[in-house]
Amino acid sequence: MFDETIVAIATANGVGSISIVRVSGKDALSIATKIANKNEFKPRLATLATLQDSNSDAIDEALVLYFKAPFSFTGEDVVEFQCHGGIAISNIVVAEVIKHGARMAQPGEFSKRAFLNGKIDLTKAEAIAKIIEARSEDAVKLLAKQLKGELTTFVNDIREDLLFMLAYTEVNIDYAEEDLPSDIYQQIQDKLEIITGKLQNTLEASKRREGLIEGFKVAIIGKPNVGKSSLLNKLLNFDRAIISDIAGTTRDTIEESVKIGTHIIKIVDTAGIREASDVIEQIGIEKSLEAVEEADIVIALFDNSKPLENEDKKILEILEDTNKEVITVLNKCDLESNFETSVLGNHLSLSTKESINPLIAQLETILDSNTHSDEMSLISKRQVDAVETTLVHISLAYTPLSSGELEFFAYHIGEALENISNITRPYEHDQMLDVMFGEFCLGK
Repeated sequence: MFDETIVAIATANGVGSISIVRVSGKDALSIATKIANKNEFKPRLATLATLQDSNSDAIDEALVLYFKAPFSFTGEDVVEFQCHGGIAISNIVVAEVIKHGARMAQPGEFSKRAFLNGKIDLTKAEAIAKIIEARSEDAVKLLAKQLKGELTTFVNDIREDLLFMLAYTEVNIDYAEEDLPSDIYQQIQDKLEIITGKLQNTLEASKRREGLIEGFKVAIIGKPNVGKSSLLNKLLNFDRAIISDIAGTTRDTIEESVKIGTHIIKIVDTAGIREASDVIEQIGIEKSLEAVEEADIVIALFDNSKPLENEDKKILEILEDTNKEVITVLNKCDLESNFETSVLGNHLSLSTKESINPLIAQLETILDSNTHSDEMSLISKRQVDAVETTLVHISLAYTPLSSGELEFFAYHIGEALENISNITRPYEHDQMLDVMFGEFCLGK
């Protein structure tokens, strides 16, 4: 496959000032010299050239950049044609490149070649894919850390410790006559505990921040007519939800995105929670309860103008059973107070007809606390699954280590090593052999 030269448009579709056509492979340079009618290109130097088709007709005046292997994104010879924006020009350039022997790249093939050529690992590949679609400043900052190699370093440190354990264990199994440090098993146990702590902290931090890239989910709950839809409209600054005095107007969940500070959040306006005989309304209420379970933050609304009712008590029960961040809001404070506020504890008092700035400020504070942290975070379900499975095998390794069943211990450490390595680059058995024969006097 690597014998083929590939081409694709590297910029988004549409009209813009610049459109980039990227070519990668062994024939990239020769194709560029033909299309640009130049004898050579100096690596990493932008060259202005008139691009021509096979009939020597001018296509565009463009900048041509040549990246000589292995000093390129893919590790191969790469050429970029920086044309004037517009899909027509880009398509013509791509067609000419194909005429000269290249083929269209498959989705993600440039990044795949970069991975296979050792230019990036899987963490960077995932970060590249997600940073393109990032919608908030916080997501960009988190993904930039992965592009910089923060998660790679974290995983490599754990890999080294697991390799150390596996190598010493294999030596003890296969070369019992070798002199090993007297405290080797205590060293292994200490390393296991440190690794367990690191991975558990990373998992917890990742779960707290899992809404960072797609947007934290905020569910608005309350009994009917408490002002949930009014609050949604106020947050969005336009009338997204229908407002009515008729109970049950909102019969399904409504989801919209909005920016709070530097954060993108998904706001879910739910159906009023009450006893309902209408089947459709009952389904809406069930979806409301599901929205609470899926939310990162719950905004619970109560009506200041009405006395405490059974429906309010139901909301309070829901709040007691959830471990989510909760903001309790007493709405309609522009009206005469009839609500028993003592049941609410800490709460905000406001009117959705007036300013909701205190609520926005509290939302931003909670979001900041979940994002502004130096803790390591995972950005995909694949990474989370790998860490969870690694922790399972490390947990299972303790018992055989303490009982001296080294074959079982080695099996679980090997499985842990394979799973944690899958986050960056698959583990190869030769890596363990390198440690064994590099650190021990074996094979005399």
